[in-house]
Amino acid sequence: MNGITVFLDQLANYGYLQTALITAVLVGIICGVIGCFIILRGMALMGDAISHAVLPGVVFAYMIGSSIFLGAFITGVLTALAIGFISQNSRIKEDSSIGIMFTAMFALGIVAMTSLSGTSIDLMHYLFGNVLAVSNANVITTFVIGIVVLIAVALFYRPLLLTTFDATMAEASGLPVRWIHYLFMLLLSLVTVASLQTVGIILVVAMLITPGATAYLLTDRFPVMIALSAGFGAMSAVIGLYFSVLYDVASGASIVLAATSFFAAAFLFGPKYGLIVKAMRRPQADSSAAGGRSA
Repeated sequence: MNGITVFLDQLANYGYLQTALITAVLVGIICGVIGCFIILRGMALMGDAISHAVLPGVVFAYMIGSSIFLGAFITGVLTALAIGFISQNSRIKEDSSIGIMFTAMFALGIVAMTSLSGTSIDLMHYLFGNVLAVSNANVITTFVIGIVVLIAVALFYRPLLLTTFDATMAEASGLPVRWIHYLFMLLLSLVTVASLQTVGIILVVAMLITPGATAYLLTDRFPVMIALSAGFGAMSAVIGLYFSVLYDVASGASIVLAATSFFAAAFLFGPKYGLIVKAMRRPQADSSAAGGRSA
């Protein structure tokens, strides 16, 4: 209880902590929403690819003094387009295209970053995240991106839903499946850019996948899954930031571990798919079956 009091006291007195909390919660929500589509589309590797592919954009934008977020967004979108182009115009399948492009882009970013003297420490924040260093401008950028992403999901919810569950049926019904896919890639790139300073390039894939995976273990209804995933993302941000401040540990990693803790609880104790709950039900099912046979 004393730790909570200390955290709330610091939150009330330090503006940078308030800024960090707002930003982290926003990122948790939008990552949770987009993450549900990623999981059901089987695109976890694509999320990993986009998150790593933005590094050269970050470095080159830093070199020319431009917007870090704009540089990251451009390279993220270009990588997504390149992956689609390679898989559609060669014998290489999409998963191989993803592996080629995201490792190449990440390696390019590392080479560019290590070639710059005296800037590695600054850019490390974008690799591993440092939400406590978020500026007011970053908050505004994250807020705008969050609103754009949530509005886009609301407006295109039905096409996104149909193409997620049955792309063949969606195409047969006249939906432009390819353009909807590119729209989703655009939203994924925006969410990745918004998450840069909060959890970092390396850990952003965890926030895109883990809250959604947790919600997937708890419900079979997609709207409920989205709401739960956004809630888990927001709660992970709050809890992770709490431990980061209290024990002076890395904020991005702390947020990811909080999200993983929620997943572990759902995996073990989920009311329908929890491992322990299923194990407890098994003897009851066996005894019922035995009673039916004896009767």
